[in-house]
Amino acid sequence: MNTPSSYLQWAKDVFAIEQAAIAEVAASLDYRFNQAVEAILNANGRVVITGMGKSGHIGRKIAASLASTGTPAFFIHPAEAAHGDLGMVVDGDVIIALSNSGENDEILAIIPAIKRKNVRLISITGKPQSSMAQHADIHLLAAVSQEACPFGLAPTSSTTAVLVLGDALTVALLRARAFTPEDFALSHPAGSLGKRLLLTVADLMHSGDALPLVGEQTPLREAIITMSEKGLGMLVVVNAHGQLSGVFTDGDLRRLFQRQTQLTEVRMADIMQPQPHTIGSDKLAVEALKQMEDNKINGLIVIDAHARPLGALNMHDLLQARIV
Repeated sequence: MNTPSSYLQWAKDVFAIEQAAIAEVAASLDYRFNQAVEAILNANGRVVITGMGKSGHIGRKIAASLASTGTPAFFIHPAEAAHGDLGMVVDGDVIIALSNSGENDEILAIIPAIKRKNVRLISITGKPQSSMAQHADIHLLAAVSQEACPFGLAPTSSTTAVLVLGDALTVALLRARAFTPEDFALSHPAGSLGKRLLLTVADLMHSGDALPLVGEQTPLREAIITMSEKGLGMLVVVNAHGQLSGVFTDGDLRRLFQRQTQLTEVRMADIMQPQPHTIGSDKLAVEALKQMEDNKINGLIVIDAHARPLGALNMHDLLQARIV
């Protein structure tokens, strides 16, 4: 009878079988892997991945991984390639064809047309004597001794092994190209990493009418109104020349009320914090975050080269932008 313990054991069996399959493919790697990496690095075109069925699904993932890490790549369906999509392949491209058996009819049907183009053909199969392996310029072996499927029918271990082999190619190429997190962010501008690496202080700061700016001689009552209207929890204090001279926060205001009761004659120059923390508008938002965290503060004043305030930035702005 099936029990929950049976399900758990079956799951663990799959992990064990697929881990063994990955180890098999890793052990079979040789100089041909190096040839594949160099063929792609030296190519003047793109990497084109093709495969049918489950191999096609794996191929799409490999193409996406390559494209996002500095190697232009895309997937074409081999059946569609035979009906016109092969026109997307141009001289200088590298084609990576995936098939566990190495005898896929749709891929074999387009190999003669591929051979007429100035492209390199890399095949990844589980059979070194297969037709695809024999026709390829470079063959990478992804042979596994056992599928995780108990009937040996559903592609499981074999597709996992090819997926990991694709990841190995991707990472080898990434490292060979000296690809950086900044490069990655350029391909992922909508992702959290892209935001963290590409957004600058100028993109997030409050400036113009939104900047809570007051002069050194501004009375406290008037300054509090400005602080309340701008809603940043701080005031930027400037001297007669428009240069930054201090900052005053809502925390300073609470502490001031605790210490003093007579505040009618108080001016900002008397109560501001001199030498506030500042940052340039061209700095990355992540740099602003680090500065706030290092100094245990919630806000920064953005200044120009002449110490004139351009804007203000607080931790809430970074949270909204998902920098934190």
